Amino acid sequence: MSQSFAEPKSPHLSADTQADVAASASAKLSSVPMASKESDEELMCLYRDGDAAAFERLYLKHKGGLFRYFLRQCSDRAVAEELYQDVWMRVINSRDRYEVTAKFTTWIYRIAHNRLIDFYRQSSRQIQQSFDDEDAPDTHAGPVALDPAHIAAIARDGQRLIAAVNELPAPQQEAFLLRQEGGLSLEEIAEAAGVNKETAKSRLRYAMSKIRRALDENREVTDYE
Repeated sequence: MSQSFAEPKSPHLSADTQADVAASASAKLSSVPMASKESDEELMCLYRDGDAAAFERLYLKHKGGLFRYFLRQCSDRAVAEELYQDVWMRVINSRDRYEVTAKFTTWIYRIAHNRLIDFYRQSSRQIQQSFDDEDAPDTHAGPVALDPAHIAAIARDGQRLIAAVNELPAPQQEAFLLRQEGGLSLEEIAEAAGVNKETAKSRLRYAMSKIRRALDENREVTDYE
């Protein structure tokens, strides 16, 4: 899902937080490898307890996937930037209250999902209705992952995948992005999107089926040409 785009801006941290990050980074990051052994949840707990460098690690690890989650769904860089910034600020502002009740990725993408739905409501976009009404039964028997042939095709031309994802209905598009960009499991997708597991499974299956079909059709056209 990677695509060339300008680097998203870092969250607008307060002066105190910026000073904390700089001081903690110089004191700790110089002696600790970037490939940290701490889990995301442990890093967030460290940040809660005053280790600003732990936040920097979390941000560097998750900034790309989270930004693409918004950019693919908003199709407007300015809006995606605003929502992205807001999610990170909510993470920062909830620092003192943070408790491990779920995986960090599930928690942050739940925040992201709620912020996206708020945006749809505030902008009166009809996409919100599709989230409210869509609850299709899982009657499709296809797998919930792309096979090696499709992965190879994506590696050759990521633009084809992006075009296919852009054509998905909003709930299916989000399920696909939560899996591909957030690395969430079915259970975690359901929790982040606020639906049951069967609904999440249905959305992801339909998304994968439509993407596969779109990639195959594109490949057939390319071979014919």
